[in-house]
Amino acid sequence: MSKRLGEAFQNRDAGPIQEMALAETRAGMDMIDLNIGPARKTGPDFMEWLVKVVQEVTDLPLSLDTSNVDAIEAGLRAAKTRPLINSISARPERMEALMPMAKKYNAPFIGLTLSAEGIPRDANERGLCAAEIMAAAANYGIPDDDIWIDPIILPVNTQQLQIQGCTEFVMMLPDLAPSSKSTCGLSNVSNGVPGHLRGIMNRTYLVMLKRYGMYSAIVDAFDRELIAIARGEARELEALIHRVM
Repeated sequence: MSKRLGEAFQNRDAGPIQEMALAETRAGMDMIDLNIGPARKTGPDFMEWLVKVVQEVTDLPLSLDTSNVDAIEAGLRAAKTRPLINSISARPERMEALMPMAKKYNAPFIGLTLSAEGIPRDANERGLCAAEIMAAAANYGIPDDDIWIDPIILPVNTQQLQIQGCTEFVMMLPDLAPSSKSTCGLSNVSNGVPGHLRGIMNRTYLVMLKRYGMYSAIVDAFDRELIAIARGEARELEALIHRVM
């Protein structure tokens, strides 16, 4: 988050927030992610305010991104269009708190492959987490096509083997849950990488994930090369990266 946007959040200054929402809308995004972090003290009130502020300038669907369960419900109540819950992990307490909410508000959600044991070590453990999430959702009558599975992208500079685990999982998902979708927080892969290399890393990994079937990703709306890759408008670059994979 930029310093200007962070200050706007802190001061509840609608102007910079609405400017960003409009810019992302004009950039052709399909959804806007509203990430307020844990927001332990003022989460519900702030999320409600933020949703209303953004909806004043765009009709794009919103992703409600916070670990604060009450804030998510406040956002669900305030949303005019069908929002996305970001996220529900495979931890029992998270599923018990948010699955009924997803059902009540008819809200799709991101299923985060994170269990009580922590971050999965490989594709198979990601598959087990995804299966737990899908089974729990089925118990609440939530259809598979309302579930977006996130394999958890980790920084390449410390977790090289996890990068492979994510791509392998993306290939597995259609067999595990054919109607579900895959998604990820793409920029996590380049956390800790020198700034001038982050864009290159993000673009390269997006090409790899696309090849293995990744349906969507949370990305930098203003990286034009990245967006071109996501839209299938950089075929030569994709072919080049495919040749060295």
